[in-house]
Amino acid sequence: MNIEEVRSKTDSELDYELANMKKELFDLRFRSATETTANPSRIKVLRRSIARVNTVLHERATGLRGQQPKS
Repeated sequence: MNIEEVRSKTDSELDYELANMKKELFDLRFRSATETTANPSRIKVLRRSIARVNTVLHERATGLRGQQPKS
């Protein structure tokens, strides 16, 4: 998920996506510790996506950047 997609979503959608990504990351980490994973780079992608969502949520909460469309 790139930053434009993240910024175009509402806070409730981002909260839902964040919860799903955290659950998937937990499952992948657990599986990678016990067995081999089919796509180990997915962990890196999920971590970065979670960071993007957290960044946008923090920007909105502090008022640094809101739901402003890019012009």
